Amino acid sequence: MAQTVSEIVTDTLVQAGAQRVYGIVGDTINHFTDAVRRSPLRWVHVRHEEVGALAAGGESYMSGEISVCAGTAGPGSLHFVNGIFESHRNGAPVVLIASNIDRAELGLGFPQEVDQRKIYEQASVFCEAISHPDQARRITAMAVQAALARGGVAVVIVNGDMFKETSADAQPWGVHRAHPVVRPSEAELDELAAMIARAKRPTIYAGIGARGAADQVKALAERLGAPIAHTSRSKEFIEPDNPFNVGMTGILGNRAGMEAVAHCDLLLCLGTNFAYTQFYPEAAKIAQIDTDPTHLGRRAPVHLGLVGDVGATIEALLPRLAARPAGPHLTKAQAQWAKDRHGYHDEGAEPDPTLIHPQFVTQTLDRLAADDAIFTADGGSPMVWLLRHLTARGDRRFLTSLLHGTMANAYPQALGIKLAMPERPVIALCGDGGMTMLMGDLLTLVQEEIPVKLLIYNNSSLGFVEMEQRVEGMLDSYTSLKNPDFAALARTIGIEGTRVEAAGDLEGAMRDWLAAEGPALLDVKVNRMELVMPPKIEAAQVMGTAMFGLRAVLGGRSGEVVDLLRNNFLR
Repeated sequence: MAQTVSEIVTDTLVQAGAQRVYGIVGDTINHFTDAVRRSPLRWVHVRHEEVGALAAGGESYMSGEISVCAGTAGPGSLHFVNGIFESHRNGAPVVLIASNIDRAELGLGFPQEVDQRKIYEQASVFCEAISHPDQARRITAMAVQAALARGGVAVVIVNGDMFKETSADAQPWGVHRAHPVVRPSEAELDELAAMIARAKRPTIYAGIGARGAADQVKALAERLGAPIAHTSRSKEFIEPDNPFNVGMTGILGNRAGMEAVAHCDLLLCLGTNFAYTQFYPEAAKIAQIDTDPTHLGRRAPVHLGLVGDVGATIEALLPRLAARPAGPHLTKAQAQWAKDRHGYHDEGAEPDPTLIHPQFVTQTLDRLAADDAIFTADGGSPMVWLLRHLTARGDRRFLTSLLHGTMANAYPQALGIKLAMPERPVIALCGDGGMTMLMGDLLTLVQEEIPVKLLIYNNSSLGFVEMEQRVEGMLDSYTSLKNPDFAALARTIGIEGTRVEAAGDLEGAMRDWLAAEGPALLDVKVNRMELVMPPKIEAAQVMGTAMFGLRAVLGGRSGEVVDLLRNNFLR
């Protein structure tokens, strides 16, 4: 029986497990959206395509299954670009149906024509056009399989008139989910075991590639008496119930994690792709295990690079390793980690009732939120508060824009996650800059009845940028934001909204906000003069902040210097 290309693409996506399509209807995809209407797929009508791409990516990142975006030619498809880059970089298996103008008009300067392939090849694991109706099922199935197998975005380009073409192709093109187990050879495992036996101060450094292998990583740490430092993306599965965890390294990390890496003589990198080379040890040997051979030695020179799944490799390695007692390298790191956590707790104290520190807000949320909550955070300071002050316990999960570093990702990603996991609390930690960038899709939460909880850190500034400028000794410029009353705005459009301006009012308001049945927004007026302190303060950073103070005083802004000192150093 002949079907239209629209029906074939839709049916293939349904058979592959897709449940939702995010986008805005119009011209070149009208026939596709009509096919979606007649299928089990749910069309999620967003107000901006970037939100659709971020929502689809949030859904796919958490579920591990495909989600779909669909956009019209030219402007519609281009609005997806930033969200598609985010999803591609964090490995979310998203399929984008990118439509184009009719084939008869290609190459003639017709309105809204763009070369979709050139745009999306750099942000996809698969990017192909359906050039004949008989290709429709095959190419769509290949796209889904590539997205799932390789972890990223797959793009299917379809001209508007192609959606109306028919095909009687009855070949059973489908999606195959392979789950191979990969590990190094016996000789390579022996070499790694010998390297470990020679080490006196081994440290394990676990990344996102160790997802699903938390038990094996802890077993390796116990066998070696070694501390485990972790990347920010692996917080959710390395941190819980782990006596060997000593936190993160990097500028957003803590002192224990940084020193455990810096002072080791062997660093075991397990599924890590941490990009900042200055945080790798200078003198230690490095052994790296990754499923992607191109990642070996990508961030720092390694002495032994092995291809394998982290869990399977550790299981094959453990019988080759002698047990060791906990030594001073581990106990020192554990003691420092306890001090680091105590320091984080102190940051959340509120001795001054006229201030609400964002750390206090986040620690209150950590205490009140459910153990199965899912948290997203905007790039910038909300990401820092999530990583430092939310505890990974129970089934909690976390998603931030750590590889793409975009603004305005938190509540769009939360939107898609909540649709995929309606039984779980989903909480977005939003900066005021990120919220106002894509604020129009608050209407989507109302129209689609999505009960996401939105927490706005309202400091009337692009806070992370402001901090960067000050640390470099510059006067902060162009970072101020004139914000609305977000709570009043939320209530106007049908979202429950609450504003908090005093620390004593926070807990009660937050309890009510978390208990709200529908979408709810909590607008908290937080301290603007907040420094995101690195795990170790360098002389250049002290000098930079001092230079900011001098320039601020000379420029007539001495009050800001007083606030900076009072709010960060005199607490």
